[in-house]
Amino acid sequence: MTSTHPKSADLILQLDALAKSAASGEALMKSIVALLHEELTRYNWVGFYMLEREGGDTLVLGPFKGTMTPHTRIPLNQGICGAAASSGKTVVVDDVNSDSRYLACSLETKSEIVVPVFVRGKVVGELDIDSHFLAAFGPDDRKLCEHAATTLGKFLESR
Repeated sequence: MTSTHPKSADLILQLDALAKSAASGEALMKSIVALLHEELTRYNWVGFYMLEREGGDTLVLGPFKGTMTPHTRIPLNQGICGAAASSGKTVVVDDVNSDSRYLACSLETKSEIVVPVFVRGKVVGELDIDSHFLAAFGPDDRKLCEHAATTLGKFLESR
C-alpha cells in the first residue's frame, strides 16, 4: 500500500485494538482523538462532535485535542461539520478559506476533513480534523479517518 504517511495501516490496527479494550464510547473517542493527534503531526485539531439526543439538530463538542474552539455547539445547517452530518457524507476541504461554509476556529487552519459517525444507519456524530497545511487530507487520510469513525459507530452499536 502506498501511503502519504507510512503509519496508516499500523494506525488502523491500533484503532481496532482501542475498540476492543475501550470501556465506553467516551473512552474510545478520547483514545481515537489522542492517537490521531499524537501520531499525525499534520492533524492539528482532532475531535468528535455528537448529535444532541434531544431534538438531534445540534452537534455538541465531545473529546478533542488541540486549541480550544469557540464552536462547542453547531447547528446542522451551519459549517462544514453541519454539512457532513446533514448529508451523511465525508467532506474534505483542501482550502477552508475558499469554502463559504467554513466556521473559522483558528486563523492557522488551512484544511479540514469531517467524517460522519453512523449507528444503525443514522448519523449520530462526526470526527472533525483540522490541519495548518493546505490539502492535508489525501486518500489515505480519508480511509484512516473513515475507519476511525466506523470503528466508533460499530462500538456504539454494540452497546
